[in-house]
Amino acid sequence: MTQQAAEGRRPGTAAWALIITSVAGFMAALDNLVVTTALPSIRKDLGGALSDLEWTVNAYTLTFAVLLMFGAALGDRFGRRKLFLTGLTIFTGASAAAALAPTITMLIAFRALQGVGAAIMMPLTLTLLTAAVPAERRGAAFGIWGAVNGLAVASGPLIGGSLTEHISWQWIFWLNVPLGIALIPLARLRLNESTAPGARLDPRGTALISLGLFGVVYALVNATTKGWTSGPVLGGLIGGAALVAAFIRHGATSPNAMLPMRLFRSRGFSAINAASMLMFTGMFGSIFLLSQFLQNVVGYSPTEAGLRMLPWTGMPMIVAPIAGILSDRIGGRPVVAAGLALQAIGLGWFATIISPDVSYLAQLPALIISGAGMALFVAPATALVMGSVRGAEQGIASGANNALREVGGALGIAVLGSIFSAQGGYGSADAFVNGLTPALWVGAAVLGVATVAALLLPRRPSPPSLDSTPSSSPSPSPRDLQPTA
Repeated sequence: MTQQAAEGRRPGTAAWALIITSVAGFMAALDNLVVTTALPSIRKDLGGALSDLEWTVNAYTLTFAVLLMFGAALGDRFGRRKLFLTGLTIFTGASAAAALAPTITMLIAFRALQGVGAAIMMPLTLTLLTAAVPAERRGAAFGIWGAVNGLAVASGPLIGGSLTEHISWQWIFWLNVPLGIALIPLARLRLNESTAPGARLDPRGTALISLGLFGVVYALVNATTKGWTSGPVLGGLIGGAALVAAFIRHGATSPNAMLPMRLFRSRGFSAINAASMLMFTGMFGSIFLLSQFLQNVVGYSPTEAGLRMLPWTGMPMIVAPIAGILSDRIGGRPVVAAGLALQAIGLGWFATIISPDVSYLAQLPALIISGAGMALFVAPATALVMGSVRGAEQGIASGANNALREVGGALGIAVLGSIFSAQGGYGSADAFVNGLTPALWVGAAVLGVATVAALLLPRRPSPPSLDSTPSSSPSPSPRDLQPTA
């Protein structure tokens, strides 16, 4: 149960909570993709190899992913408003530092710090909103919150491209600063404090998965330049895999694990999480490379590149409501599987037609198909996650799904970037296409595997029985019950 602070719910708190949490969520979601259309300009100003560009994206997504559930647990334990303000302050300060970064290495470091702030701030937005809004009005409030977050993902490449072209790439980070400065006093004055009695932290699990994923991603990003048999790459792969395995064992044996492995006994939970992680692997890796292709090879400006990505990134705003209706009528499994298959077809289309002089008209069908596929996947996938576990486990299940999606995005950029670097590069338009084509085929194959995983979903999800949950495990709060764009 959530304990409200002694001051109670103040008049107007619900409206203010919706504004504050929606803007904070917009900032965190925007920074997932806002950098993609700025990468060529960042490379021109700060230098760096492909691996450095990958880390400007992955440093954020990786720290965000692995600290997401830990950040939520910190809020439950020490006060959600207090930790929300802490995360918002870190995120805002790191944004300013990233804008001022004089080198690519420092930019990567501050992007990682941004991810830490987002991981603390983001999962608490919906918990604070839930505490502030009366039960009968929460559906509408959650819908507005989700729409704002979806808009951030859809507009990320366009906002990043426009700011880069008309001002400078630094403004993709400066944009967060006035928003954060305005939100901090509002959150302190307008949000009520709450905690979750009995909430426990899992620092061991957090350390294992953070270090393990960092090792694996580090190895994948540097494999081409250092060689697959080099000490740092082999050490990263072997050490990272060992730490991830230790995290899995920890989740199976510890009663207070951040991700209890018992949840994966449900075939539905395992299948939808595998599909989600693979979907983000193929999608993020492809957008990372295609946004650079549109500028470096085709010659579009950053704004033009962002606009031309909208049929993909913006399609969920149009198709998602239809996906929800279809899911209610025929079930989530066929809708999710169809969405993943369409994304695989879209990437395969790209790989078939891509060339240095390809027209935008030839690219448009692939963009629309990929965007429609992403839209068909997102909403039903969230419902399938919730339907695969018991009600008391929905909070932790949603948090795990969000974290795995972010991990998939980081792995996608690392894997597809490694393939691109091994087969081509930035030397010429032909070299770029030579690297991009096999990377897109691999992305399509990954989405094909995700389609198979979705088809393994049970027709009617059946949550695990009550006795599958140890009695010592605390009931999660609604901290992670958030839609994911």
